[in-house]
Amino acid sequence: MSNIYPSLEDMKYHQMTKAQLALDEQNRPILTQVTNGSLYPHCYPIQPPPQPPLPLQPPPYPSPSAPTLPSHNQLKLYPNLKEYMGLELTPIHSVTAYNGANSNSTETVPHSSGPNGVTMIAPFFRHGMQKAQVHHGIRELFLCKDIHGKIGLRVAAIHEGVFVCLVQEGSPAALVGLRFGDQILQINGKTVAGSNMTQVHSLLKNCPINNISIIVRDRPFERNVTLHKDSSGQVGFQFKKGQIIRLVKESSASRNGLLTDHHILEVNGQNVVGLKDKEIRDIVEKAACVINLTIMPSTVYHHMMNKMNFNLVRNTMDHSI
Repeated sequence: MSNIYPSLEDMKYHQMTKAQLALDEQNRPILTQVTNGSLYPHCYPIQPPPQPPLPLQPPPYPSPSAPTLPSHNQLKLYPNLKEYMGLELTPIHSVTAYNGANSNSTETVPHSSGPNGVTMIAPFFRHGMQKAQVHHGIRELFLCKDIHGKIGLRVAAIHEGVFVCLVQEGSPAALVGLRFGDQILQINGKTVAGSNMTQVHSLLKNCPINNISIIVRDRPFERNVTLHKDSSGQVGFQFKKGQIIRLVKESSASRNGLLTDHHILEVNGQNVVGLKDKEIRDIVEKAACVINLTIMPSTVYHHMMNKMNFNLVRNTMDHSI
């Protein structure tokens, strides 16, 4: 069974951890022999010394000394992580990787299993994947209307499908976890495929106050890309009005398959639709060394947003994580 990794860097770290674990396993018999004392002479003579006649007391036996384990240098593992695959790791990465190898701490991030049971592996850096993994699965949500009789979402019709294009902050839709780009399949048992925006909004308006059932497919046009900052804090892409316009060669962005002509929707799970470039840039700069981007093709993004008021999106969109 093959593994799926959130980034190329994660795959390399996981491979190094597996190599370190294999080396530890090879040296385990040596450590076991040393611990059991089988490499050392007996602490006692095979034949006890002759006893003097009574009433003299036999001389006390000397207390056995514990076997001395070889030092770390004597049992040095080769190749170590700094030498493995010719990669040069910083001290912080070396310590993290070695501790991970010793503690068997490889993390498995929940992922929708395919026909072969493939799972997503994130050995050391999994922060972004926890917050905003796109799995394209189907889920049912139950919500109610607020005191104003509102649910707090707007939709757009694309290719005979209905998609969420606005989730208002603090609204019932935001509280149950609806996200920008979710595809609505049914509302209270009624299939909405082929409906236009007005018909869906009317259907939501006529729903009862409580127990509104909405079945959605998780963001079918979106995908996650996990990036790692370099020593200067850069991940290697430029954007304008939320759209990725340029990639830097040999950067984490180019290595991990980030594409131009895509719009940034989330940064580490935080929605950035409607924010200005400076605000998005501040979020990226303040993020940790691992950044998870949720992106969408710009053609789809523009189709969803062409009838939306930008100020409405900026001022009411749920920008929380």
